[in-house]
Amino acid sequence: MAKSDDNAVKTRAERSFEKPRMLQTLLVGCLATALFTVFVGLGIWQIERRDWKLDLIAAVEERANADSVKAPMPEAWPDLSFEGDEYRRVTLAGRFLAGADTLARATTDYGYGYWLMTPLNVDGGYTAFINRGFVPSREIAGEIAPPAGDVVVTGLLRMSQPGGGFLRSNDPAAGRWYSRDVEAMAEAEGISLPVAPFFVDAETPVSATSSAEWHVAGSAPTTATRYPIAGLTVTSFRNSHLVYALTWLALAALTLLGAAILVRRRMARGKGR
Repeated sequence: MAKSDDNAVKTRAERSFEKPRMLQTLLVGCLATALFTVFVGLGIWQIERRDWKLDLIAAVEERANADSVKAPMPEAWPDLSFEGDEYRRVTLAGRFLAGADTLARATTDYGYGYWLMTPLNVDGGYTAFINRGFVPSREIAGEIAPPAGDVVVTGLLRMSQPGGGFLRSNDPAAGRWYSRDVEAMAEAEGISLPVAPFFVDAETPVSATSSAEWHVAGSAPTTATRYPIAGLTVTSFRNSHLVYALTWLALAALTLLGAAILVRRRMARGKGR
């Protein structure tokens, strides 16, 4: 009779141990399933992003290297988009608006400085900002006047960049621009004509004065740099989405493997009792 009571006590003890063990195993399974689903979803998303990036790179290369076309007129502006028009090679004709330059912060292979943005009153009754190129300082920018009279500018169409840069907002009142927000730039300069929702990165310098040539201190005249430096538009894009996708999918596989090992060990401990 005592032996039967002992067996009953053991059975109750095993059952009391079995319930939390099963609950823990269930929780581990749920957590592993959730993590697996998230990791697989992120992996699939990165694969989709890779396909999008490859299509973008191909489209940009085709547009940037194609023959230039006339810049879009106002009636075509509502249909413009980053996916369909960014980096398209275009040509504009008109007259620069003197004394209305805007300097937007820039980081290039030449260092930190500014993009020299000048409004062009385009033949056709609207204004488009032209990025005449890179200048290293405000002082140098002030010495580089736009040419007077009729000009023709060829370059890459870029969609307006509203708001500002990373963690930095544009401050029109202080003249601090971290992105090329052409609508806000036009408002700050009091431009009355309709303003294109894009700007154009000029392929070659568009300047009227020879004072754009400057010498680095202590350098020989042959190493003089002419500002603004045009044609610096970056048309190559980093594409690491495949690496990210493989990383997420590997984490998904490791999650399954880890959960399987943990469950197996718990089951083996249960049988050993």
